[in-house]
Amino acid sequence: MRTPELPPVHEAWLPRDHPLHRPRHGRRQLVALICALAFFSAPLSSWLFGARPEQLENRPLAEFPSVTEGFGFFTGLNGWATDHLPFRKAAVQAVSGISRGVFGEPAPLAGGSHSSPVGAGQVDAKPPIDESVFPPVIEGRDGWLYLGHDVSYRCVPSRTTDEIIAGLRAWRKAVESSGRTFQLVIAPDKSTAYPEHLPENYAGKDCSEAAREEFWRRVPKATGAIDLRAPLRRAAERNGHPIYHDIDTHWTHEGGATMVYQLAERLSPGITGTWKMTPSRRYPHSADIPDLLGQDRAVDIQAYALAPDGGEDNTQFKPSDFHEPLHLRSTPKPGMITAPVRVVGDSFTQFASPYLAATYADVTITHPDNVATQPRATAELLAQGEVITFELSERFVAGGRYPLLNPEVATEVGQVLAAHPVR
Repeated sequence: MRTPELPPVHEAWLPRDHPLHRPRHGRRQLVALICALAFFSAPLSSWLFGARPEQLENRPLAEFPSVTEGFGFFTGLNGWATDHLPFRKAAVQAVSGISRGVFGEPAPLAGGSHSSPVGAGQVDAKPPIDESVFPPVIEGRDGWLYLGHDVSYRCVPSRTTDEIIAGLRAWRKAVESSGRTFQLVIAPDKSTAYPEHLPENYAGKDCSEAAREEFWRRVPKATGAIDLRAPLRRAAERNGHPIYHDIDTHWTHEGGATMVYQLAERLSPGITGTWKMTPSRRYPHSADIPDLLGQDRAVDIQAYALAPDGGEDNTQFKPSDFHEPLHLRSTPKPGMITAPVRVVGDSFTQFASPYLAATYADVTITHPDNVATQPRATAELLAQGEVITFELSERFVAGGRYPLLNPEVATEVGQVLAAHPVR
């Protein structure tokens, strides 16, 4: 039997009574095509008229996908177009205002101007359930706001506690095998430091509390991580006010300084005895959590001067997100750590960097994302140090969201460190 030949034209253009006719739903397809073109061309057309995209999340704007990525070019267009849409911040604020004004409740927004400190590499594995069941913001008592990831990442972890411990131990082994000193400090979530301001009930309360208890019971002891919870409480009591901001997810400058003190004492016990820390300037800082609610609010920041020898201030205030490594160097003075130090730190280290600069003669800080996305370059940077310090946020560690927790990453970096040992 002879196989029938396909028609020379597309089946949509055949007569309607033809057995191979397939309608193209022309009107619907035309509308969809127009909408798609409008969405993807909006960033370019608005740019031509002077509008510029705003960085709404604490990460770089998505880059235009490369045509060499194959089908990934098309899947990447959505993220690029979304990030570069003009007036996106105003839209977030409008949605929140309507929800609160009309319905009397916060809008279920997924992002804002200064949202959670999540980098491009910090969501490594797909969670088993939809995290949208958890609110992006938890509105607590006395006006306190908490980042929803404090809860959702604990309740929907990407790695087990055993896997997290194994990943952190791999880093200690990789660093110490090369003759270097390894320090690990975990910045507690605000919900861990100040749980008393959380609401009585909220989505994920039971699972997050159980995960938090297991995390702090097991991880510091198993990995040698510095437990900052008690030092932070003592600093707050000494200063007479909370060491975390009520509407921002981060600790204050006092929290960053507390971390620096703890790290230095473990490197050289008694070295902080000559340090003199005094209040310096105050400045407003855009709070990250209110933007998730479509609000523009700021917190009042108290910065400090720190003289390691008790004399002149030696701090350096250089804003950075550390995706481009930040190098801080100064002339050695009494009371300073003189060995070259390399730090892997996130947004919590931003509140510590002025005091690291004041007390370390040679320190360079890079972001945790860089370890996984640029392992070779990061390894070469870390190899320049004799002391390697990791500051990691509790929510990302407890949720297993750092790609660097993969032991293979530590092994790859460790090979470079081993090739340049410290003797």
